Amino acid sequence: MIQLSALHDLMPLLPELTLACGAMLMLMFGAFIGERSAAMVNGWCVAVLVLAGVALVWLPPGPHVMFGGSFLVDDYARFLKVLTLVGSGGALLLSLDYLTIEKQQKFEYGALFLLATLGMLMLISASDLIALYLGLELMSLPLYVIAASNRENLRSTEAGLKYFVLGALSSGMLLYGASLIYGFTGTVNFAGIAKATQNGAGLGLIFGLVFLFVGFCFKISAVPFHMWTPDVYEGSPTPVTAFFAAAPKVAGIAIFARVTVVAFPGITHEWQQIVVFVSIASMALGSFAAIGQRNIKRLMAYSSIGHMGFALIGLAAATEEGVRGVVIYMAIYLTMTLGMLMLISASDLIALYLGLELMSLPLYVIAASNRENLRSTEAGLKYFVLGALSSGMLLYGASLIYGFTGTVNFAGIAKATQNGAGLGLIF
Repeated sequence: MIQLSALHDLMPLLPELTLACGAMLMLMFGAFIGERSAAMVNGWCVAVLVLAGVALVWLPPGPHVMFGGSFLVDDYARFLKVLTLVGSGGALLLSLDYLTIEKQQKFEYGALFLLATLGMLMLISASDLIALYLGLELMSLPLYVIAASNRENLRSTEAGLKYFVLGALSSGMLLYGASLIYGFTGTVNFAGIAKATQNGAGLGLIFGLVFLFVGFCFKISAVPFHMWTPDVYEGSPTPVTAFFAAAPKVAGIAIFARVTVVAFPGITHEWQQIVVFVSIASMALGSFAAIGQRNIKRLMAYSSIGHMGFALIGLAAATEEGVRGVVIYMAIYLTMTLGMLMLISASDLIALYLGLELMSLPLYVIAASNRENLRSTEAGLKYFVLGALSSGMLLYGASLIYGFTGTVNFAGIAKATQNGAGLGLIF
Protein backbone atom coordinates (compact mmCIF):
# COMPACT_ATOMS: atom_id res chain seq x y z
CA MET A 1 0.00 0.00 0.00
CA ILE A 2 2.84 2.37 0.85
CA GLN A 3 4.50 1.63 -2.52
CA LEU A 4 1.23 2.28 -4.38
CA SER A 5 0.81 5.56 -2.50
CA ALA A 6 4.36 6.58 -3.41
CA LEU A 7 3.72 5.79 -7.08
CA HIS A 8 0.51 7.83 -7.01
CA ASP A 9 2.41 10.77 -5.51
CA LEU A 10 4.77 10.68 -8.51
CA MET A 11 1.91 10.98 -11.02
CA PRO A 12 2.51 14.71 -11.73
CA LEU A 13 6.06 13.75 -12.78
CA LEU A 14 4.85 11.13 -15.29
CA PRO A 15 5.66 13.15 -18.47
CA GLU A 16 9.16 13.95 -17.19
CA LEU A 17 9.75 10.33 -16.10
CA THR A 18 8.56 9.15 -19.53
CA LEU A 19 11.11 11.38 -21.27
CA ALA A 20 13.95 10.48 -18.88
CA CYS A 21 13.37 6.72 -19.13
CA GLY A 22 12.82 6.96 -22.89
CA ALA A 23 16.09 8.84 -23.40
CA MET A 24 18.05 6.30 -21.34
CA LEU A 25 16.46 3.37 -23.19
CA MET A 26 17.17 4.92 -26.60
CA LEU A 27 20.80 5.56 -25.68
CA MET A 28 21.30 2.00 -24.42
CA PHE A 29 19.58 0.48 -27.45
CA GLY A 30 21.65 2.61 -29.83
CA ALA A 31 24.88 1.80 -27.97
CA PHE A 32 24.23 -1.95 -28.13
CA ILE A 33 22.97 -2.14 -31.73
CA GLY A 34 25.25 0.51 -33.22
CA GLU A 35 24.83 3.23 -35.84
CA ARG A 36 22.56 1.06 -38.02
CA SER A 37 19.84 1.58 -35.42
CA ALA A 38 19.96 5.40 -35.72
CA ALA A 39 16.91 5.86 -37.98
CA MET A 40 14.84 3.47 -35.86
CA VAL A 41 15.88 5.10 -32.56
CA ASN A 42 15.11 8.62 -33.82
CA GLY A 43 11.67 7.44 -34.97
CA TRP A 44 11.02 5.89 -31.57
CA CYS A 45 12.01 9.17 -29.90
CA VAL A 46 9.06 10.84 -31.66
CA ALA A 47 6.82 8.12 -30.17
CA VAL A 48 8.28 8.84 -26.69
CA LEU A 49 7.39 12.53 -27.08
CA VAL A 50 3.83 11.58 -28.08
CA LEU A 51 3.63 9.25 -25.06
CA ALA A 52 4.81 12.06 -22.77
CA GLY A 53 2.09 14.29 -24.25
CA VAL A 54 -0.58 11.66 -23.56
CA ALA A 55 0.71 11.29 -19.97
CA LEU A 56 0.51 15.07 -19.56
CA VAL A 57 -3.08 15.27 -20.81
CA TRP A 58 -4.12 12.40 -18.52
CA LEU A 59 -2.76 13.99 -15.35
CA PRO A 60 -5.37 14.53 -12.62
CA PRO A 61 -6.83 18.06 -12.70
CA GLY A 62 -5.82 20.76 -10.28
CA PRO A 63 -2.43 22.16 -9.18
CA HIS A 64 0.11 19.62 -7.94
CA VAL A 65 3.02 20.71 -5.73
CA MET A 66 6.02 18.42 -5.22
CA PHE A 67 9.43 18.39 -3.53
CA GLY A 68 8.58 20.94 -0.88
CA GLY A 69 7.21 23.50 -3.33
CA SER A 70 10.04 23.25 -5.87
CA PHE A 71 7.94 21.65 -8.62
CA LEU A 72 4.49 22.93 -9.58
CA VAL A 73 2.09 21.54 -12.18
CA ASP A 74 -0.83 23.90 -12.73
CA ASP A 75 -2.96 24.74 -15.77
CA TYR A 76 -0.40 27.31 -16.92
CA ALA A 77 2.43 24.76 -16.80
CA ARG A 78 0.29 22.03 -18.38
CA PHE A 79 -0.63 24.12 -21.44
CA LEU A 80 2.90 25.39 -22.03
CA LYS A 81 4.28 21.86 -21.63
CA VAL A 82 1.92 20.69 -24.37
CA LEU A 83 3.23 23.49 -26.62
CA THR A 84 6.82 22.49 -25.81
CA LEU A 85 6.18 18.83 -26.65
CA VAL A 86 4.50 19.86 -29.92
CA GLY A 87 7.50 22.02 -30.81
CA SER A 88 10.01 19.28 -29.98
CA GLY A 89 8.01 16.59 -31.77
CA GLY A 90 7.54 18.76 -34.87
CA ALA A 91 11.27 19.57 -35.06
CA LEU A 92 12.23 15.92 -34.58
CA LEU A 93 9.78 14.84 -37.30
CA LEU A 94 11.37 17.39 -39.64
CA SER A 95 14.75 15.87 -38.80
CA LEU A 96 13.95 12.29 -39.85
CA ASP A 97 14.02 12.83 -43.63
CA TYR A 98 16.72 15.48 -43.40
CA LEU A 99 19.13 13.21 -41.54
CA THR A 100 18.56 10.39 -44.03
CA ILE A 101 19.09 12.65 -47.08
CA GLU A 102 22.21 14.28 -45.59
CA LYS A 103 23.49 10.89 -44.30
CA GLN A 104 23.84 12.22 -40.77
CA GLN A 105 21.74 9.67 -38.88
CA LYS A 106 23.04 9.31 -35.32
CA PHE A 107 21.18 7.47 -32.56
CA GLU A 108 22.21 10.12 -29.99
CA TYR A 109 20.33 12.80 -31.91
CA GLY A 110 16.80 11.83 -30.82
CA ALA A 111 17.93 11.09 -27.25
CA LEU A 112 19.39 14.61 -27.00
CA PHE A 113 16.04 16.00 -28.12
CA LEU A 114 14.34 14.04 -25.34
CA LEU A 115 16.79 15.24 -22.69
CA ALA A 116 16.52 18.87 -23.81
CA THR A 117 12.71 18.60 -23.75
CA LEU A 118 12.90 17.07 -20.26
CA GLY A 119 14.83 20.15 -19.12
CA MET A 120 12.20 22.42 -20.68
CA LEU A 121 9.35 20.65 -18.87
CA MET A 122 11.23 20.91 -15.56
CA LEU A 123 11.92 24.59 -16.24
CA ILE A 124 8.25 25.35 -16.91
CA SER A 125 7.23 23.70 -13.61
CA ALA A 126 10.04 25.27 -11.54
CA SER A 127 8.78 27.04 -8.45
CA ASP A 128 12.08 27.99 -6.85
CA LEU A 129 15.48 29.22 -8.01
CA ILE A 130 17.26 25.86 -7.60
CA ALA A 131 14.72 23.96 -9.70
CA LEU A 132 14.86 26.81 -12.22
CA TYR A 133 18.63 26.52 -12.61
CA LEU A 134 18.59 22.72 -12.83
CA GLY A 135 15.89 22.79 -15.51
CA LEU A 136 17.72 25.50 -17.44
CA GLU A 137 21.00 23.58 -17.47
CA LEU A 138 19.32 20.27 -18.34
CA MET A 139 17.74 22.06 -21.29
CA SER A 140 20.92 23.88 -22.36
CA LEU A 141 23.54 21.11 -22.25
CA PRO A 142 21.90 18.89 -24.92
CA LEU A 143 21.25 22.00 -27.06
CA TYR A 144 24.99 22.78 -27.17
CA VAL A 145 25.63 19.30 -28.59
CA ILE A 146 22.68 19.42 -31.02
CA ALA A 147 23.88 22.77 -32.42
CA ALA A 148 27.20 21.16 -33.39
CA SER A 149 25.68 17.83 -34.50
CA ASN A 150 26.99 18.15 -38.07
CA ARG A 151 30.64 17.67 -37.17
CA GLU A 152 31.80 17.70 -40.82
CA ASN A 153 30.49 21.25 -41.28
CA LEU A 154 32.74 24.02 -39.95
CA ARG A 155 29.81 26.42 -39.51
CA SER A 156 27.90 23.88 -37.40
CA THR A 157 30.92 23.29 -35.16
CA GLU A 158 31.43 27.06 -34.83
CA ALA A 159 27.74 27.50 -33.99
CA GLY A 160 27.94 24.90 -31.22
CA LEU A 161 31.10 26.45 -29.76
CA LYS A 162 29.64 29.99 -29.78
CA TYR A 163 26.43 28.79 -28.21
CA PHE A 164 28.32 26.87 -25.52
CA VAL A 165 30.66 29.75 -24.56
CA LEU A 166 27.95 32.41 -24.48
CA GLY A 167 25.47 30.01 -22.85
CA ALA A 168 27.94 29.20 -20.07
CA LEU A 169 28.48 32.93 -19.50
CA SER A 170 24.73 33.63 -19.30
CA SER A 171 24.19 30.65 -16.97
CA GLY A 172 26.89 31.96 -14.67
CA MET A 173 25.28 35.42 -14.60
CA LEU A 174 21.86 33.89 -13.91
CA LEU A 175 23.31 31.83 -11.07
CA TYR A 176 25.01 34.92 -9.64
CA GLY A 177 21.68 36.77 -9.78
CA ALA A 178 19.92 33.87 -8.07
CA SER A 179 22.52 33.85 -5.28
CA LEU A 180 22.06 37.62 -4.75
CA ILE A 181 18.29 37.19 -4.58
CA TYR A 182 18.70 34.38 -2.06
CA GLY A 183 21.14 36.47 -0.04
CA PHE A 184 18.79 39.45 0.22
CA THR A 185 15.53 37.53 0.73
CA GLY A 186 16.69 34.45 2.68
CA THR A 187 14.71 32.04 0.48
CA VAL A 188 14.80 30.48 -2.99
CA ASN A 189 11.06 29.75 -3.20
CA PHE A 190 9.08 32.09 -5.45
CA ALA A 191 6.27 32.51 -2.89
CA GLY A 192 8.85 33.28 -0.17
CA ILE A 193 10.61 35.82 -2.40
CA ALA A 194 7.25 37.49 -3.11
CA LYS A 195 6.60 37.75 0.62
CA ALA A 196 10.07 39.17 1.29
CA THR A 197 9.73 41.83 -1.43
CA GLN A 198 6.13 42.92 -0.78
CA ASN A 199 7.35 46.17 0.79
CA GLY A 200 9.89 46.95 -1.93
CA ALA A 201 13.48 45.92 -2.59
CA GLY A 202 16.96 47.27 -1.98
CA LEU A 203 19.68 47.95 -4.54
CA GLY A 204 21.33 44.54 -4.01
CA LEU A 205 18.11 42.67 -4.81
CA ILE A 206 17.58 44.79 -7.94
CA PHE A 207 21.09 43.86 -9.07
CA GLY A 208 20.23 40.19 -8.53
CA LEU A 209 17.03 40.59 -10.54
CA VAL A 210 18.97 42.19 -13.43
CA PHE A 211 21.45 39.31 -13.53
CA LEU A 212 18.58 36.82 -13.45
CA PHE A 213 16.95 38.61 -16.38
CA VAL A 214 20.23 38.43 -18.32
CA GLY A 215 19.99 34.63 -18.27
CA PHE A 216 16.35 34.69 -19.35
CA CYS A 217 16.99 37.16 -22.17
CA PHE A 218 19.82 35.00 -23.48
CA LYS A 219 17.63 31.89 -23.59
CA ILE A 220 14.81 33.63 -25.47
CA SER A 221 17.18 35.61 -27.77
CA ALA A 222 16.04 39.01 -26.54
CA VAL A 223 18.12 42.17 -27.12
CA PRO A 224 20.82 42.88 -25.96
CA PHE A 225 21.69 39.20 -25.43
CA HIS A 226 20.70 38.02 -28.91
CA MET A 227 24.18 37.97 -30.45
CA TRP A 228 24.43 34.17 -30.64
CA THR A 229 21.14 33.65 -32.47
CA PRO A 230 21.92 34.50 -36.15
CA ASP A 231 25.21 32.55 -36.19
CA VAL A 232 23.75 29.49 -34.42
CA TYR A 233 20.63 29.44 -36.61
CA GLU A 234 22.74 29.72 -39.77
CA GLY A 235 25.32 27.12 -38.76
CA SER A 236 22.94 24.50 -37.37
CA PRO A 237 21.10 21.98 -39.59
CA THR A 238 17.65 23.31 -40.60
CA PRO A 239 15.61 20.96 -38.31
CA VAL A 240 17.85 21.99 -35.40
CA THR A 241 17.13 25.63 -36.26
CA ALA A 242 13.41 24.76 -36.13
CA PHE A 243 13.94 23.21 -32.69
CA PHE A 244 15.84 26.25 -31.36
CA ALA A 245 13.21 28.63 -32.75
CA ALA A 246 10.27 26.74 -31.22
CA ALA A 247 10.42 24.70 -28.01
CA PRO A 248 13.20 26.44 -25.97
CA LYS A 249 11.56 29.81 -26.64
CA VAL A 250 8.27 28.56 -25.16
CA ALA A 251 10.03 27.25 -22.04
CA GLY A 252 12.08 30.44 -21.67
CA ILE A 253 9.06 32.74 -21.94
CA ALA A 254 7.10 30.48 -19.56
CA ILE A 255 9.63 30.74 -16.73
CA PHE A 256 10.28 34.44 -17.46
CA ALA A 257 6.57 35.16 -16.92
CA ARG A 258 6.28 32.92 -13.86
CA VAL A 259 9.28 34.43 -12.08
CA THR A 260 8.33 38.05 -12.68
CA VAL A 261 4.62 37.77 -11.88
CA VAL A 262 4.79 35.19 -9.06
CA ALA A 263 8.11 35.99 -7.33
CA PHE A 264 8.31 39.77 -7.73
CA PRO A 265 4.79 41.27 -7.60
CA GLY A 266 5.91 43.71 -4.90
CA ILE A 267 8.52 45.37 -7.14
CA THR A 268 6.57 45.35 -10.40
CA HIS A 269 7.59 48.90 -11.30
CA GLU A 270 11.31 48.00 -11.14
CA TRP A 271 11.19 44.95 -13.41
CA GLN A 272 8.58 46.46 -15.73
CA GLN A 273 11.09 49.06 -16.89
CA ILE A 274 13.58 46.34 -17.81
CA VAL A 275 10.97 44.28 -19.69
CA VAL A 276 9.70 47.35 -21.58
CA PHE A 277 13.23 48.24 -22.72
CA VAL A 278 14.03 44.67 -23.77
CA SER A 279 10.70 44.38 -25.60
CA ILE A 280 11.11 47.61 -27.59
CA ALA A 281 14.78 46.93 -28.38
CA SER A 282 14.01 43.37 -29.56
CA MET A 283 11.16 44.51 -31.82
CA ALA A 284 13.26 47.28 -33.33
CA LEU A 285 16.43 45.27 -33.93
CA GLY A 286 14.53 42.19 -35.12
CA SER A 287 12.71 44.26 -37.73
CA PHE A 288 15.51 46.50 -39.02
CA ALA A 289 18.48 44.10 -38.82
CA ALA A 290 16.55 41.55 -40.89
CA ILE A 291 16.38 43.91 -43.90
CA GLY A 292 19.98 43.36 -45.01
CA GLN A 293 20.09 39.60 -44.51
CA ARG A 294 20.87 37.34 -47.49
CA ASN A 295 20.61 34.00 -45.71
CA ILE A 296 17.07 32.73 -45.00
CA LYS A 297 18.03 31.18 -41.65
CA ARG A 298 19.66 34.41 -40.44
CA LEU A 299 16.47 36.17 -41.50
CA MET A 300 14.47 33.69 -39.38
CA ALA A 301 16.83 34.37 -36.47
CA TYR A 302 16.07 38.09 -36.53
CA SER A 303 12.38 37.28 -36.98
CA SER A 304 12.59 35.18 -33.79
CA ILE A 305 14.26 38.07 -31.94
CA GLY A 306 11.48 40.43 -33.04
CA HIS A 307 8.77 37.96 -32.04
CA MET A 308 10.21 37.65 -28.55
CA GLY A 309 9.92 41.42 -28.26
CA PHE A 310 6.25 41.26 -29.23
CA ALA A 311 5.65 38.44 -26.73
CA LEU A 312 7.21 40.49 -23.93
CA ILE A 313 4.68 43.29 -24.48
CA GLY A 314 2.10 41.18 -22.63
CA LEU A 315 4.53 40.53 -19.79
CA ALA A 316 5.30 44.25 -19.52
CA ALA A 317 1.63 44.81 -18.66
CA ALA A 318 2.25 42.83 -15.43
CA THR A 319 -1.34 41.56 -15.32
CA GLU A 320 -3.06 38.19 -15.60
CA GLU A 321 -4.57 39.25 -18.94
CA GLY A 322 -1.10 40.19 -20.18
CA VAL A 323 0.29 36.75 -19.31
CA ARG A 324 -2.66 35.13 -21.11
CA GLY A 325 -1.79 37.22 -24.15
CA VAL A 326 1.81 35.98 -23.96
CA VAL A 327 0.65 32.34 -23.83
CA ILE A 328 -1.69 32.78 -26.83
CA TYR A 329 1.04 34.60 -28.77
CA MET A 330 3.53 31.79 -28.10
CA ALA A 331 1.04 29.17 -29.31
CA ILE A 332 0.59 31.07 -32.60
CA TYR A 333 4.33 31.75 -32.89
CA LEU A 334 5.19 28.08 -32.37
CA THR A 335 2.77 26.88 -35.05
CA MET A 336 3.82 29.43 -37.65
CA THR A 337 7.54 28.97 -36.97
CA LEU A 338 7.31 25.21 -37.46
CA GLY A 339 5.34 25.81 -40.67
CA MET A 340 7.89 28.31 -42.01
CA LEU A 341 10.88 26.09 -41.26
CA MET A 342 9.05 23.10 -42.73
CA LEU A 343 8.73 25.14 -45.95
CA ILE A 344 12.42 26.08 -45.86
CA SER A 345 13.52 22.46 -45.45
CA ALA A 346 10.79 20.93 -47.67
CA SER A 347 12.10 18.33 -50.10
CA ASP A 348 8.76 17.06 -51.38
CA LEU A 349 5.21 18.23 -52.12
CA ILE A 350 3.77 16.78 -48.89
CA ALA A 351 6.12 18.78 -46.65
CA LEU A 352 5.41 21.86 -48.79
CA TYR A 353 1.65 21.51 -48.30
CA LEU A 354 1.88 20.79 -44.56
CA GLY A 355 4.19 23.77 -44.03
CA LEU A 356 1.80 26.11 -45.83
CA GLU A 357 -1.16 24.82 -43.82
CA LEU A 358 0.68 25.18 -40.50
CA MET A 359 1.45 28.79 -41.40
CA SER A 360 -2.08 29.53 -42.61
CA LEU A 361 -4.27 28.08 -39.84
CA PRO A 362 -3.24 30.57 -37.09
CA LEU A 363 -3.70 33.45 -39.56
CA TYR A 364 -7.36 32.54 -40.06
CA VAL A 365 -7.90 32.81 -36.29
CA ILE A 366 -5.93 36.08 -35.99
CA ALA A 367 -7.90 37.71 -38.81
CA ALA A 368 -11.17 37.11 -36.89
CA SER A 369 -9.75 37.66 -33.39
CA ASN A 370 -12.02 40.64 -32.62
CA ARG A 371 -15.25 38.66 -32.36
CA GLU A 372 -17.28 41.68 -31.24
CA ASN A 373 -16.49 43.49 -34.49
CA LEU A 374 -18.54 42.36 -37.50
CA ARG A 375 -15.89 43.55 -39.98
CA SER A 376 -13.21 41.50 -38.24
CA THR A 377 -15.40 38.37 -38.30
CA GLU A 378 -16.20 38.99 -41.97
CA ALA A 379 -12.51 39.49 -42.82
CA GLY A 380 -11.61 36.24 -41.02
CA LEU A 381 -14.34 34.34 -42.87
CA LYS A 382 -13.26 35.73 -46.27
CA TYR A 383 -9.63 34.91 -45.55
CA PHE A 384 -10.58 31.38 -44.47
CA VAL A 385 -12.70 30.71 -47.58
CA LEU A 386 -10.11 32.09 -50.01
CA GLY A 387 -7.30 30.34 -48.11
CA ALA A 388 -9.14 27.01 -48.20
CA LEU A 389 -9.76 27.50 -51.94
CA SER A 390 -6.09 28.22 -52.63
CA SER A 391 -5.04 25.23 -50.48
CA GLY A 392 -7.42 23.03 -52.46
CA MET A 393 -5.95 24.27 -55.75
CA LEU A 394 -2.42 23.65 -54.45
CA LEU A 395 -3.39 20.13 -53.39
CA TYR A 396 -5.06 19.47 -56.75
CA GLY A 397 -1.93 20.70 -58.57
CA ALA A 398 0.30 18.55 -56.38
CA SER A 399 -1.85 15.47 -57.12
CA LEU A 400 -1.61 16.14 -60.89
CA ILE A 401 2.19 16.47 -60.63
CA TYR A 402 2.33 13.20 -58.68
CA GLY A 403 0.05 11.51 -61.22
CA PHE A 404 2.22 12.50 -64.19
CA THR A 405 5.64 12.01 -62.56
CA GLY A 406 4.98 9.18 -60.12
CA THR A 407 6.81 10.97 -57.27
CA VAL A 408 6.32 13.82 -54.79
CA ASN A 409 10.05 14.35 -54.21
CA PHE A 410 11.49 17.49 -55.80
CA ALA A 411 14.60 15.67 -57.05
CA GLY A 412 12.42 12.92 -58.57
CA ILE A 413 10.16 15.50 -60.25
CA ALA A 414 13.21 17.27 -61.71
CA LYS A 415 14.47 13.95 -63.12
CA ALA A 416 11.05 13.08 -64.56
CA THR A 417 10.73 16.45 -66.32
CA GLN A 418 14.27 16.83 -67.66
CA ASN A 419 13.05 15.97 -71.17
CA GLY A 420 10.03 18.29 -71.02
CA ALA A 421 6.48 18.07 -69.67
CA GLY A 422 3.04 17.26 -71.04
CA LEU A 423 -0.08 19.42 -70.86
CA GLY A 424 -1.39 17.65 -67.76
CA LEU A 425 1.81 18.36 -65.85
CA ILE A 426 1.74 22.01 -66.90
CA PHE A 427 -1.77 22.27 -65.45
